[in-house]
Amino acid sequence: MKQIRNFCIIAHVDHGKSTLADRLLEFTGTVSLREMQAQLLDTMDIEREKGVTIKDSAVRMSYKADDGQIYEINLIDTPGHVDFAYEVSRALNACEGALLVVDASQGVEAQTLANLYLALDANLHIIPVINKIDLPHARPDEISREIAELLGDDPASVLRISAKEGIGIKEVLERVVRDVPPPSGDPDAPLQALIFDSHYDAYKGVIGYVRIFNGSVNMKTKLRLSASDAVFDPIEIGTFTPRMTITGELQAGEVGYIATGFKSVRECRVGDTMVNSMLSAHAWPGYKPAKPMVFAGIYPTLTDDYPLLRDALDKLQLNDASLTFQPETSSALGFGFRVGFLGMFHMEIIQERLEREYDMDVVFTAPSVEYEAVLTNGDVIKVDRPSDMPDPTKLTEMREPWMKIQIFTPKEYIGPIMELVTKRRGESVNMEYLDANRVMLTYRLPLSEMIIDFYDKMKSATKGYASLDYSFEGYRAGDLVLMDVLINGEPLDSMSLIVHRDEAASKGSLMAKKIKEVIPRQMFIVPIQAAIGAKIIARETVPAMRKDVLAKCYGGDITRKRKLLEKQKEGKKRMKMLGSVEIPQEAFMAMLKLEE
Repeated sequence: MKQIRNFCIIAHVDHGKSTLADRLLEFTGTVSLREMQAQLLDTMDIEREKGVTIKDSAVRMSYKADDGQIYEINLIDTPGHVDFAYEVSRALNACEGALLVVDASQGVEAQTLANLYLALDANLHIIPVINKIDLPHARPDEISREIAELLGDDPASVLRISAKEGIGIKEVLERVVRDVPPPSGDPDAPLQALIFDSHYDAYKGVIGYVRIFNGSVNMKTKLRLSASDAVFDPIEIGTFTPRMTITGELQAGEVGYIATGFKSVRECRVGDTMVNSMLSAHAWPGYKPAKPMVFAGIYPTLTDDYPLLRDALDKLQLNDASLTFQPETSSALGFGFRVGFLGMFHMEIIQERLEREYDMDVVFTAPSVEYEAVLTNGDVIKVDRPSDMPDPTKLTEMREPWMKIQIFTPKEYIGPIMELVTKRRGESVNMEYLDANRVMLTYRLPLSEMIIDFYDKMKSATKGYASLDYSFEGYRAGDLVLMDVLINGEPLDSMSLIVHRDEAASKGSLMAKKIKEVIPRQMFIVPIQAAIGAKIIARETVPAMRKDVLAKCYGGDITRKRKLLEKQKEGKKRMKMLGSVEIPQEAFMAMLKLEE
C-alpha cells in the first residue's frame, strides 16, 4: 500500500484537465502512441464535441520515480461544469490528493474555488498546477501569487506546465508520488468498497467503479450492498488501464471495477458500499445522494414509443446516477415522464443523448423548479410541476428555492451584471475585490429566474469573461401564482408556469406572442390566452387561412358577397369547435426565452 497513490484532477471547465490526463498516460507508457488520441478518457461523442468532461473516468498507471521505486498511481478525471459538482464530490471521496489545475491566462475562476472547497472538505492534499504557460497571453507569475494566497502557500511551490506541449509532466508525477499520502486502510479488516461511479454493460450488468478502503475482494467473495441489501457473486474484477483489465482481485487502497450482473441500477446505487456478506461492516461515511434542481416533462412524439422512452431513461440512469424520473400524464401530450436534472446543461446533455444514442423523438416541456406549498391544515407538500399546484383556497403560502451565486468578473462589467441580477429579482450580498482588476460579486437569486438563460445572458453581458458558481441556500415564501396557457380555449397543462404575481402580466403577454410565432396557421382562428384562474391577462390571435370566396364575384351586388362571407364564417366557426391544434416542439422551446 505504501506504493499506491490515488489522486484526481479538479479545475474550472476548459482549463485542461483531460489534456493533462492524456499527457500523464503517455508519459507513464500506460497507452501506446498507436492507441493514443486526444481526450482519451472522454469516451462519449458529446464529451469530445463539446470539449467538456461529463462523467468521471478512472485509470491506473505505473510510474518509476526518481527514488527508483515503482508506484501504482490511480487517477480519476472529473468534470468541471458547475452542474456536475456532485460527480466531483464522489470522485474526491475515493482519493487522498488532488491536482488543482488553473489556466495561465484565465486565472482562478468560480468553479476552481468551488472544487477546491470540496477537496478541502474531503481532507485531500492539494497540489496546485498552472497549465497553458505556452500561451502568448499567459500570466504565470501573477496567477501563482493568486493561488498561493488562496492556499496559504509559497508561490514557488506552484507547478508550471503545458499539458498540450508536454512541459513539466514529470514534475507533476514526482510531486504526486512525494506529496500525496499513501492510502490508509487495513488489508485484514472486513471489506469496505465505495462505489464512486458505475456504467451498464449488456453482458456483465451494472459495473461498479470502486475504491477499496479496507479488506480485499476476489472472485470467491460473496458481496452485499449496504443500502439495498442485495447479495451477489462478482462476475468480473479488474482495473482500468484505461481499458478494463481483469485481475481477479483488488486489495485495500486500490481503485478498480467489480461487475455485479445486476440488470437494474436500483440494487447497485452510486455512493453505496460493497461489503463481504459473511462479515459485518459499516457503510463508508460521507456519501450524499444527488439532489435534482430542475424538473421537466419528457414525452414521446409518438405515444407508441412510451415503453422505448422508459427503457432509454432506465439505461441513462444506469450511467448517470443523478438522473431521477417518474411517470406522469398530460392532457395535451399523453403519457411521459417527469425528470429531475442537476441543471440546464445536464438537461441539454440528456436531451442530446436520448436523440443520438437511443434515436428517440421526444418533446421536452419548459423546465421548472421544486416549490414548497404550505396548506391551510399545516401540511407542506413539494410541487415540481405547475399542474400539481394546490387550489388557492387551500393554500397558506408558496415557497420557492433561492440560490447563493458567486460571479467572478473584471471590474468593468459590474454594471451589466448588477442590471441583469436586479431584473431577475436578485439581492446583493457582497462585493469583494480580488485584485486591482477582478471582483467577486455575491447575490441571492430565485432558482426559477436562474435556470432558463441566466448563464447565457451573463456571458453575453461580460463578453465571456465572467464565471459563475452557485449553491442552494433555502426556501423562501413569495407571492407566486399559477399561469395557465389556453390554446383555442383548451388549457395546456404542460405549458403552465408558476410565476411571481408582479411579473405575470408581462410574462403572459410575451408567452402569447412567442407561441403565436411558432404555431402553424389553421383553417380557423386560434386564440392564444394566458390566464390566472378565471382572469385572462394576455391574448394573441393566430388568423385563419382563408380561401378567397369572392374571387368569382366580379362587380355585382354587395349582398351576394356578404352571403358568401357569412357562409365561410359559419364554416370556420364549426371547424373551430371540432378542430384540434397541433402544438410543435418549438412552442415549448419558445417558453425558455421569455425575454423582450
